[in-house]
Amino acid sequence: MKKFLAFVFILSPMMAMADWVDDMKLMQTQWAKFNYLTSKSSKQEGLEQLLDIANEKLAIYPDQPEILIWHAIIEASYAGSLSAINPTALGYVKSAKKHLEEAIDIDGDVLDGSAYTSLGSLYYQVPGWPIGFGDSDKANEYLKKGLALNPDGIDSNFFYADFLIDKGEIEEAKAYLTKARKAPSRPGREDADQGRRIEVLQLIEKIKK
Repeated sequence: MKKFLAFVFILSPMMAMADWVDDMKLMQTQWAKFNYLTSKSSKQEGLEQLLDIANEKLAIYPDQPEILIWHAIIEASYAGSLSAINPTALGYVKSAKKHLEEAIDIDGDVLDGSAYTSLGSLYYQVPGWPIGFGDSDKANEYLKKGLALNPDGIDSNFFYADFLIDKGEIEEAKAYLTKARKAPSRPGREDADQGRRIEVLQLIEKIKK
C-alpha cells in the first residue's frame, strides 16, 4: 500500500503537467485555426469563443507561464479583430500586457521566450500615450530578448522585422525576414507556421514596393 501511495504522489504532478500541456496545445491549435484558417467574418466570433476557453484554463492554472502567454496571445488577437474605435479593444490589450508581464516574472524563458516577443509586439503596435502604452524603446528591448532566446524562430524574426519596417529601417529588416522565411517548422504548429510564412512573404512584398 505504501508503495502504491508513493507511486500516486509521484504520478500526480506528471498528470497535472499533462493536463496543462494538453490545454495549451488546444489553445495553440484553435488560435491558429481562427487567426489564419477562417473567414474574416468568422474570426472575431471564433476568437471570442476561444477567449472564454482561455479564461477557464487560466482560472485552473493561474501561475503557469505557458497558459498566461497563450491567454495573452488570444486576448491580443481578439482585440485586433475588433474595430479600431471599439473602446473595449484597448482593455483587452492592457490585460494581455499584464498577463505577459506575469509570465515573465514567473519564467520568461519558457516557449523560447514567446512572452518577450509577444510583449515587444504589443509595445510597437499599440498607440503611445495618452491613448495607450506604446513605446518604441521598450518594443526594441523585449523583441531583442525574444530573439536572444529564439534566434532562428519564425515569430521572433518576423516581429522584429515588422518592428524595423514600422521604424523605416528597411535594409536591416531584410535580414530578419530572410531568417523568418528559413525558420524550421514547429511540430504540431503546422497551421500557425503556414499562416506566419504567408505574413512573412507579405512583408517581403511590401518592402519591395
